[in-house]
Amino acid sequence: MFRRRKEREDAIDELDEAEGLDGPAEDAEDAEEESGGSGESVRYNLPSAPRPDGPWDASEIQEPGEGRVDLGGLFVPGVDGMELRVEVAGESIVAATVVLRDSAVQLQGFAAPKSEGIWGEVRDEIASGITQQGGIVDEIEGPLGWELRAQVPVRLPDGTNGVQLVRFIGCDGPRWFLRGVISGQGAVQPAAAGVLESIFRDTVVVRGDAPMAPRDPIVLKLPNDAQMVPDGAAPAEPAEPSKFGDGIDPLRRGPEITELH
Repeated sequence: MFRRRKEREDAIDELDEAEGLDGPAEDAEDAEEESGGSGESVRYNLPSAPRPDGPWDASEIQEPGEGRVDLGGLFVPGVDGMELRVEVAGESIVAATVVLRDSAVQLQGFAAPKSEGIWGEVRDEIASGITQQGGIVDEIEGPLGWELRAQVPVRLPDGTNGVQLVRFIGCDGPRWFLRGVISGQGAVQPAAAGVLESIFRDTVVVRGDAPMAPRDPIVLKLPNDAQMVPDGAAPAEPAEPSKFGDGIDPLRRGPEITELH
């Protein structure tokens, strides 16, 4: 089930206030009529919203490495007892996962257009991929803004089919987009999610000045003092390949590195 009507109406109100005209609202209503009045086919890419509590752009933090792990394209906050795993696409590291006890948050940065955010479209694509697999998705306004709460089909170790609860969070920044995927107890228990949400908020994104196409992943690197350790037991695998627009499966366990805090 998707809850988009309120977001669409909020977008129309913001456009009206910014331009002082009825045109955008009328155009949106016309679009809704053309789509049968469902309101499901209209998605606005609005400019990046203010981020008073983060995530941060590198230009906004004087010492991004203070209390954070330097992964090149991301500076990830360090938390006592955490494990850090990296996700590889081809020969590049493109995502990092912070594991804390029985919860985890995967972080991945992307290039984005200068004038508008992409989180709205990305949510649509993620939701479509999950529902095509037979999963269930709700779009709600959570502690970090609009997010998806999904039940994703997985194959359990005993060979039976089950579901895994996952939260997809995101933030549009200046020329970048940061996606987070919260899994484990953090996806179902607010008390367990608090630390993971704080990690997402306090992450620093280093977009760089090089030209990048929208949605290109921001490449990461291993910390200078990192030590690779073998993977442990693999978690439950999705019943079907799970690709959410970027080829990275947020439920797949990646190589681990040790990081002491």
